[in-house]
Amino acid sequence: MFQFCLDDSHQIMDDFQDLINALADTPLADWADQLPAQISAGLDPRRYGDLPRWQAALDALPTPEPSDIDLKHGVRIGADDQGRAFDCDPDTQAQVRASLEQLIPWRKGPYRIHGIHLDTEWRSDWKWERVAPHLAPLDNRLVLDVGCGNGYHCWRMLGAGARRVIGIDPSPRFVVQFQAIKRLAGGHFPVDVLPLGIEHLPPRLAAFDTVFSMGVLYHRRSPMDHLRELKEAVRPGGQVVLETLVIEGPLGQTLVPEGRYGKMNNVWFLPSCETLLSWLRKAGFRDPRVVDVCTTTTEEQRATHWMRFQSLADFLDPTNPARTVEGHPAPIRAVFIAEV
Repeated sequence: MFQFCLDDSHQIMDDFQDLINALADTPLADWADQLPAQISAGLDPRRYGDLPRWQAALDALPTPEPSDIDLKHGVRIGADDQGRAFDCDPDTQAQVRASLEQLIPWRKGPYRIHGIHLDTEWRSDWKWERVAPHLAPLDNRLVLDVGCGNGYHCWRMLGAGARRVIGIDPSPRFVVQFQAIKRLAGGHFPVDVLPLGIEHLPPRLAAFDTVFSMGVLYHRRSPMDHLRELKEAVRPGGQVVLETLVIEGPLGQTLVPEGRYGKMNNVWFLPSCETLLSWLRKAGFRDPRVVDVCTTTTEEQRATHWMRFQSLADFLDPTNPARTVEGHPAPIRAVFIAEV
């Protein structure tokens, strides 16, 4: 059971014990020794006052056994037909929905769970469809997803054949959301989300076959340090997949917003594609390339029942949607791939 109790730390580790055991005889063994303390610190209720409420939602979450799980074409748990769940009765379905609603806002998805369409703020499946065709095959790969949110893309990576997927994100809400989905899926999949940032990884791991960083770079005060951290996590011959906000412009052009960008106060560097390619080469990556550039639309990022706060439509200039409310270029996202 997923617990948040400083006086009962062994219970905190129950959900992560399979992962720690699996890493014991791998190049990640030293990190596995550090994980209990790191996870306990990342789920410290003295820092996050909402944890008891989220715990109660997990405790109330029914876990009917799903007759079918599809991770290849989306994230679907349980057989259903147009909202009618075949694996549970209507009362159980309503209890599942009520528990998941206690964890609102849901940012990444969507999920389909026992007939419930968990329609998240982001159509993260659209991003996956843009990224997936350009990846080295994930079959039997050890994968790290940096800044993974609630782990939607981790499930898609597993569905694409990865041997094991480890997601890291310092937000405990996202970790709890992931645990809810994993419990509904039956609990025994080689995928985990840990309450950590990339700075908590031991330096020079050189262990992962593929490392993803999607939607993280522009939140880092030092983009070159982030590129170094990504490179150090990948084994020789491995691949890094980087998705980030960019601007149009030539080599050397970078936007550094003095104030907010799209109402976000933690956006630091938005380079042009040519500039970021140069940074990747400078950081020592091999063959960096741009595989996709896409303007973010209000169909891909929007408020829903499952995310009821402001979203992209509120971040754009209502008289000129090509600009943010601050007058910056509206969000354009690009996907870069490189090898180590």
